[in-house]
Amino acid sequence: MPNLRVVVLASGAGTLFEALAIRANDIEIEIVGLVTDAEVAACDRAAALNIPVTVIPMSVDRIAWDLSLATELRRLKPELIVSAGFMKILGQEVLASYMGRIINTHPALLPLFPGAHAVRDALQAGVLETGATVHFVDAGIDTGPIIMQQQVMVEPDDTEALLHERIKVVEREILVRVVRDIANGKIMLGDTVHK
Repeated sequence: MPNLRVVVLASGAGTLFEALAIRANDIEIEIVGLVTDAEVAACDRAAALNIPVTVIPMSVDRIAWDLSLATELRRLKPELIVSAGFMKILGQEVLASYMGRIINTHPALLPLFPGAHAVRDALQAGVLETGATVHFVDAGIDTGPIIMQQQVMVEPDDTEALLHERIKVVEREILVRVVRDIANGKIMLGDTVHK
């Protein structure tokens, strides 16, 4: 059986992307492309791994940007799209074509602390634990069905940066596990049931 075709979307350093890419053969996936919204460090990681990169800069016209992204995804023909630190909301064109085949990582235990500042929000709320979530993407902000979560304890002397680094370690681990389970059929794409 051929490896699962995966496209990764990223907006930053690309450590989640790299965690998947270096395990690709082990977990029976082929990353057929990295798509970013800017020239970011993730592009350098992809180049070092010989994975093609497409940069689709965010435009003022969100609908045109979403159409450009959907066009590139159609060209790459992914079976799974992994949003890994991609700090953009996917529009209707992409969602209509790929709903149930897009997963996202998030640095909190959803439904708590959705959005772009989850680690800061968790610290400000004074919670004793937070964590990481992998979930299916829907039209909301971090509202799709949860696939897997893992807790991370909040330490008394944590800063946002320290806590976020510990969460990223867990995020990488559970992302690899989820993608492996999708590749070997333990998690079905299109499935909207909480796992």
